[in-house]
This record gives sequence, structure tokens and C-alpha cells, in this order.
Amino acid sequence: MRFCLPLIVATALALFSHAIPAQTPQPPPGSERKAPPLVQVRPEPRGGASFWIGSTQVLGFDAGGGMRRPFLYPLLGPSGRQLTRMGHPHDPVSHSHHNSVWLSHHDVGGTDFWADNGGIVEVVHIARLEDGADRGALEVKAVWKDKAGTVLLNEWRRIELVVLGTELWRVDVETELSAAAGAVTLGQTPFGLLGVRMAKSIGVTDGGGRILNSEGGVNESGCFRKPARWVDYSGPVTADLDEGIALLDHPQNLHHPVEFHVRNDGWMGAATTFRAPITLESNSPLHLKYGLLVHSQRTEAPVLESEWQRFAHEPLRPLPTKGK
Repeated sequence: MRFCLPLIVATALALFSHAIPAQTPQPPPGSERKAPPLVQVRPEPRGGASFWIGSTQVLGFDAGGGMRRPFLYPLLGPSGRQLTRMGHPHDPVSHSHHNSVWLSHHDVGGTDFWADNGGIVEVVHIARLEDGADRGALEVKAVWKDKAGTVLLNEWRRIELVVLGTELWRVDVETELSAAAGAVTLGQTPFGLLGVRMAKSIGVTDGGGRILNSEGGVNESGCFRKPARWVDYSGPVTADLDEGIALLDHPQNLHHPVEFHVRNDGWMGAATTFRAPITLESNSPLHLKYGLLVHSQRTEAPVLESEWQRFAHEPLRPLPTKGK
């Protein structure tokens, strides 16, 4: 039998010449169609995750593969500009450990987890992802290993994005640390536990930004290693727009109000062990919670204090048990 190719093509075109009408998505029988939640947390390659408000990504969790710790990057403000950076703007080599927003410590049982030549904080797995109408979160299991690969600390960490307004949201970083075996001491030091490296243009020195704390201190001279409920770092992200991050210390944290280690070059951190060392036991974990309030403009003290009060009324929440 001989086939006529032009006839076959003509017949096919005739069959598909009529447009297929648009179809409204129909839910399965017995169910209702659901709109996607406003806040979504999506898994990403290499063990990471991204946080979205609607169609806009505002935060990333990097598991730190090939590096020495996990960290949050990028962290975007309401304008879509980056509010943090990787590395010191003027000393990228010796400050390579400044990874946007991160948790580490200078002295964990004698091992330096702060610099890039000591211990490693390794993400074991993401244990939970949550979406929601005004917040989304992930929970991860991590281990802190010394240079020999011995696990010194077990950690459960929760990262939660909380939408507070159209140009205002908060990133909560909650951690539970426990000794893997015996007792482990976090030595007395200003370097640990949570650090934030601001974008270069926001820095006081490079961009004319401003540091303000809850006690009225301004810039490095007024805030350096002084206890406070919160410290705000704001500065230019465009020629005519300022944005910033306020770092909040939860009132249930050990050593609250914490001393903040801040610099005019764009650095701020919660110096959890500035006042005294902390000894951890396997059956008595250290539970801490810090907030990163992301805002537009140079927000002033009354608004920042009000947002700290809102943060303070959210209690520390149970993290996964060791067996999970």
C-alpha cells in the first residue's frame, strides 16, 4: 500500500485547525481547589532552600557544601536589593568566614569554628519544610566537627520567615545546641554565635549608613560590645533609598540583653559568650533565638522597639527531638 505524505499532513492539519478551549482547573471529586500559600519554602540543589513571598524570593539557605558552615544568602530587602554580602569589603582573605548571616563560634572545646581553618558545621539533612499564609520555615539537623572529624556538638536549627507587612518581614534564627558526648564549653569570646555581614553600601564607613541600638547608642562608638535588646544597621541600597536589618535578641536567651559586636565597616553580631563561657551537656541543650527584622528606610527607635516587643512575645518553640 502506498501512502501519500501530503494527504496525511493535510488531514492532520484539518484535525487540529480548531483551537482547544481554555480549561478551568478542576479539583478532584470531593476536594476543593486551594490557592498556593503566600509564603513558600522550596528545596534547592545541594541541600539548600529558598524562601518566597508570592512570586519573589527574599531569602536563601545555603547548606555550605564545600565550605565550613551553612549560611543565609541572599537576604533581600523590600526593593529586591541585597542587604548582606559574602566577605569583608576591604579584607576578603582573612575575613572569608563572613558568610552573609551565619552561626559559628571562636572556641568550642578548644576548636575554632569562627575562622575558615578550624572546625566544620555540617548539615546532615533538612528535616522539615513549612509553607503558610504569613510565615514559612525549615528545620535542619547539623553537627559541629573538629579538624579530626569528631562531632563535638549536635544542633537543631529552625529558620522562619515571618511576613509583617508589605515592606516589613522578619527572619527568625532559632538554634538548639547540645554536647555530643560529655561536656563541651563555648569559651568566653566576642566571636559567636550569630554574625551578619551587611552590604557594602549600607556600612557607616562606605555608604554613610547608621547603627542604632535600643539604648540610644549610635554607630560603632556608641554600640560596640554594649548590651542591648536590639541593634539596627541601615543604609543606602540605591541613590535615594535606604533599607536595613535590625538584629533582635530574644528575652529568653541566656545572657539577655546580649552584648553586640558591631563595626562601622558593615558588621554586627550577637556576642553570646562575651560576658562568660557556656558549658553544654548532652542532656541540657542551649536554646537561643535571634530575629532579623528586614525593613525599608531608616526605621527609628519607637518602631524598632515595637517590633522587638512583638518578637519578644513569640516564645522559643520546641525543636525536633534527638531521635528524629
